[in-house]
Amino acid sequence: MKALVYGGPGQKSWTEVPDPRIVDPRDAIIQIDTVTICGTDLHILGGDVPEVRPGRILGHEAVGTVVDVGDAVSTLRPGERVLASCISACGMCHYCRRSRYGQCLGGGGWILGHLVDGVQAQYARIPFADLSTHRLTARIGDEAAVMLADILPTSYEVGILSGQVRPGDTVVVVGAGPIGLAAILTARLYSPSHIIAIDTAQSRLQAAKRFGADIALRPDDDPLEVIRSVTDGLGADVAIEAVGLPETFEMCTTLVRPCGRVANVGVHGRPATLHLEDLWIRDLTITTGLVDTFSTPTLLGMLGSGRFDTDSMITHRFPLDDFAEAYEVFSRPAETGALKVVLTRA
Repeated sequence: MKALVYGGPGQKSWTEVPDPRIVDPRDAIIQIDTVTICGTDLHILGGDVPEVRPGRILGHEAVGTVVDVGDAVSTLRPGERVLASCISACGMCHYCRRSRYGQCLGGGGWILGHLVDGVQAQYARIPFADLSTHRLTARIGDEAAVMLADILPTSYEVGILSGQVRPGDTVVVVGAGPIGLAAILTARLYSPSHIIAIDTAQSRLQAAKRFGADIALRPDDDPLEVIRSVTDGLGADVAIEAVGLPETFEMCTTLVRPCGRVANVGVHGRPATLHLEDLWIRDLTITTGLVDTFSTPTLLGMLGSGRFDTDSMITHRFPLDDFAEAYEVFSRPAETGALKVVLTRA
């Protein structure tokens, strides 16, 4: 089969590799029908995730068709359509028993495209398949579902739930890429008074407005002054960092009011300064996190009932063999207008 193989920082290739096989009785093999590229994949290619070794097949967001299952898999059958979660879960360890699957001690967590071969391929092995896949109904299309492999549960759990977004809050989302847009989409479920998006790219600010932001700003628009003007001088209740840069994290800490919450969702490749000399007296809550995907069944239910639309996140479509072009487009969003790109099997 062919797969997108990491060759070291800045290096990748769509090349022939051995077909995956069952190596544990809890495994399933799926044929990849629809797959997408994540900002984390760009971080890997940038050398920010040294645990990923050359030779690894990248990717952790896909919808596929089951072609084989191990003897211990009890809920899946060949021919079924499934969403492959970005997080794998053994289901038995200390953290899995508490639905904190991202911290799995039994060989799971974020492993696809990270510690084991991923899903940017024609076929993929899915460990712990009973707990790490979700069967899809005919009401949910592949493109809509693949947005729930990572970005929707990540934004919802690490941004909205960790940030404790409440009705009437003012929520600021710094970074209007796919994660930021998903945060805007899921923040709307809680009826905030204002959702304010901040980004440098005009195309992404326009997308933020379409997804539900009522105010869209560039960093040089004096966001703090604008936010104070709509909050009686107080600042935002919640700031969601959706970029992964030191300056955007530090911006979030300046935009929230005393007793506010900063939810960091972005993947950071460099240290960010925590200005405790200023923050200690303001009673701020700062959270970080890796998605656990415990919310995926809930989000799939809302998607199936039409509570939100994920198809509009997709700006570019490619056949599965066009990974080189898809990565090129996705890596230059300011020029291409890319939000999410999807690749599909012919």
